[in-house]
Amino acid sequence: MKRRYFLLLGTLLGYASLLEAKHSRPLKQSMQEVEAVIGAVQEHLFPPHTKLPSAKKMGMTAFLFETMAHTSYDKDIKAFVIEGAKKLQQREKGFFLYYSTEEKEEALRAYEATRYGKNWLSRIMILSMEALFSDPIYGSNIKEKGWQALQTEGGFPRPEHRYIFG
Repeated sequence: MKRRYFLLLGTLLGYASLLEAKHSRPLKQSMQEVEAVIGAVQEHLFPPHTKLPSAKKMGMTAFLFETMAHTSYDKDIKAFVIEGAKKLQQREKGFFLYYSTEEKEEALRAYEATRYGKNWLSRIMILSMEALFSDPIYGSNIKEKGWQALQTEGGFPRPEHRYIFG
């Protein structure tokens, strides 16, 4: 390889890694924001000081993201959950996380009035309910508080391992 081509190739590779670094930073921030938006929605749906344990107390957001990260989880649903949070934040011009309880309620009701938003909120509710009522071995329903709130027990036999595959 001639020196000229070697230098040109080295320069291009250097620029490529620089561009990659510039694009990966906003993506990382974006996923942190997505997690925060989903957490805020779950906390709004399952607030503290009600008969059911709160989203925060049950670790619902961590459960949701761990569930979606599993190899068996449907990639389309995962993309839908992530995009739905981004769309909610866009609809609210980036302020959803800073809203009062009343403003969040209004924003979520408006989002629910759209077909996309209704489906997205339904999916968030499903994943949150899974967190609340799943066996504690999966990382949520801490100290079986979800079951206790409904005065019930989990299924039997109880799982011995966190996941069978993946």
